[in-house]
Amino acid sequence: MGILAWIVLGLIAGAIAKAIYPGRQGGGILGTLLLGIIGAFIGGTLHTLLTTGSFALASSGFSIGGVILAIIGAIIALFVYYAIAGRRTI
Repeated sequence: MGILAWIVLGLIAGAIAKAIYPGRQGGGILGTLLLGIIGAFIGGTLHTLLTTGSFALASSGFSIGGVILAIIGAIIALFVYYAIAGRRTI
């Protein structure tokens, strides 16, 4: 997937995850982009783990299913971040 597609997927997934996750999150557009890209890797890795049974770092593709996986991964990333760092803003 090209870098432009990664940026678009990251922005879409990060923005939707921040809208779904309760509370206020900071970070601006760069934080949203990074959150979405991290979410794409988390979602893709979880999908690979659940479907094949093997752990491999994979990314979700740029499709409806890929965006959904990236959103789920971004929500997991937000949860883990706030569990470790406390309830401060990014």
